[in-house]
Amino acid sequence: MGYVLAMSPCIGCGQIFSYNPMRVPSSAAITGQREPICPVCFDRLNAWRKAHGLEPVELLPGAYEPCDESELA
Repeated sequence: MGYVLAMSPCIGCGQIFSYNPMRVPSSAAITGQREPICPVCFDRLNAWRKAHGLEPVELLPGAYEPCDESELA
């Protein structure tokens, strides 16, 4: 049994970060394909939503931690 941790740039700020590929928040608004959002940009997104009277997006548990490889099957 192993663990998986993906790494790529954030769609918001371009910073490289690691995440659980099955739980990371993402957006297709810029490229048309789902792209991961780093923790800093995720917090900024929710602050913006709150300031505009919208409900925050829920962060899935373990979104920025390794996942068990069995989650990918």
